[in-house]
Amino acid sequence: MSSASSTDPAERSSPPWRRVTAGALSAALVPVVTCATALALLTAYTTTGAAGEPPARIGVGNARIFVPPNSESTAAFFDISNAGAAGDVLTSVSSPDLGVTMLGRRVTKDGAGRMEPLDALTIPARSRVNMTPYGVDVMVMDPPELKAGDTVRFDLWFRDSGRVSVDAVAVPVEW
Repeated sequence: MSSASSTDPAERSSPPWRRVTAGALSAALVPVVTCATALALLTAYTTTGAAGEPPARIGVGNARIFVPPNSESTAAFFDISNAGAAGDVLTSVSSPDLGVTMLGRRVTKDGAGRMEPLDALTIPARSRVNMTPYGVDVMVMDPPELKAGDTVRFDLWFRDSGRVSVDAVAVPVEW
């Protein structure tokens, strides 16, 4: 006996290639949705400003350089503020108008004071560092002849904030 149509469910199933494609799609769907969700959450996190540390916000003011008492050296001073939530580091100071400049600090040993080179100066977050003749300053070797009121351009180089340029005013030596 033969029958023209079969009612067997196995014979009515979809072709094998269709079953493989549907299985592969459902297997790939889980990681794709997971990645898309993670990306959306990370985007929202960074958009709100919660990701990472906000940068330092460096400001330099009260820039002054002593009128050289002799032709060997003098010093320059700056008040550096950081209004940001991250600290920064002053790594060097240069000037297109001067020769050798370097960070230095006053050290007193056995009652005698002297200047020592300083590799870098940390400017903590939300703080202010004021350079003075009795602490940290910028040593200037072989300075030009300056008169009170003259200005000298300085570039302060920070690790994260880059270059900050400022004009320092020549002032008489304060002791």
